Amino acid sequence: MISIANLKKSYGRTTACDIESLDIADGEIVGIVGNNGAGKTTLFRLMLDLAKPDTGHVTTTPPPHHPTACAAQGPVDVAGSEEWKLFTGAYLNESFLIDYLTPDEYFAFLAKISGLGTDEMKRNLERFEAFDAGEVLGQHKLIRDLSAGNRQKAGIMAAFATSPSVAILDEPFNYLDPQSQNRLKRVVEEYNREKGATILISSHNLAHTINISTRIILLEHGRVISDIPNNGDSAAREIENYFSAD
Repeated sequence: MISIANLKKSYGRTTACDIESLDIADGEIVGIVGNNGAGKTTLFRLMLDLAKPDTGHVTTTPPPHHPTACAAQGPVDVAGSEEWKLFTGAYLNESFLIDYLTPDEYFAFLAKISGLGTDEMKRNLERFEAFDAGEVLGQHKLIRDLSAGNRQKAGIMAAFATSPSVAILDEPFNYLDPQSQNRLKRVVEEYNREKGATILISSHNLAHTINISTRIILLEHGRVISDIPNNGDSAAREIENYFSAD
């Protein structure tokens, strides 16, 4: 469970986030949508303790099935604890990568700091074989020398590489070709189904986001305008009407 309460963040006179209350249950795939400046990335940065809120807090509780669940007793505030990092993976932008390493070196580094063995990391990456399409792993290229699309692939793969129970992705469909976008959707859906993981995705690609999300949250000027259950793409009409309005 992820709980947000009285969360506010402003930059000068601009309100980037103003969310009174928002709960995200274990196992949901939540799509966060909105126009530029809606506060999607700011919300993710606050959830990952990459920015400090003016007021309020974000708490998260490790799912009971996660191996590290015993480390945290009940909800933890992300700004005051490191426990949540044991079961959370994220990719917001290229700053999450170490671009002077090859992807293989980068994943070996992630395995080491996460306490995973080489074989376990290899198994975790096998689910990305089709998504990778032989373009990232084993190529002996530095991450900085990869195309934008393949850097995006490396970052997304890294977000899931440690088998997190919570994964947060900001604009994951950016830079990917159509085939890779469809393969990413399958990866997300299969990972959610197999692991029972909670996945949050912010994207301007409304079709893909609606297609895979169990719930859509619409932001405007940092505020939740609509929180829409998405059963069989039922949110599509409401979202289409909102973005079609003058």
